[in-house]
Amino acid sequence: MTAEQPARRPGGRTARVRAAVHQAVVDLLGEEEWDDLSIALVADRSGVHQTTIYRRWGTLAALIDDVVTERLTSSSPVADTGTLRGDLEAYAVQVAEDVASPLGAVFLRAAMVGTRAEGEEQPRQIYLLERGMQLQAMLDRARDRGESPPTLLELLEVVLAPLYFHVIFFNSPAGADHARGLVDRLLSLVAKT
Repeated sequence: MTAEQPARRPGGRTARVRAAVHQAVVDLLGEEEWDDLSIALVADRSGVHQTTIYRRWGTLAALIDDVVTERLTSSSPVADTGTLRGDLEAYAVQVAEDVASPLGAVFLRAAMVGTRAEGEEQPRQIYLLERGMQLQAMLDRARDRGESPPTLLELLEVVLAPLYFHVIFFNSPAGADHARGLVDRLLSLVAKT
């Protein structure tokens, strides 16, 4: 190493802190009630000082939103299969699997609670905004290929909402076949317009 080249940390401290804090949140949400979770518990579990967590995320809600956003982005990317039907089916089946997973309830709760920035009346659901942009890009790709995609709102109302509804009200996630059926329903509605 020369004097001009600073020493580099593999992965960097920031990445290690984020990974440790994220894992602590996931672990704690598997063990604790949502309302019992606190920055102090996360700090204790992760070995990261509370001040660092507050400086980085500000609030517990913002931290949970970051965890959900990162988990969804890494574990459930929006597919590009080359066809609208393929993309929609891959998305719907993935959502059905995600909400059935142990973190499914966390995703749903984070979607309902969101993050409220100081001075804002309504919470911001950061991961929903991010996912919305990814889904819109999927629909735009279909349009660019000459297909007739639904609107983002139609996709959310006809496919996503029923998948969440099953978990919230029936306490039973919908399976892959039901998810594909919702895509069929959506594409039928779009074909009629």
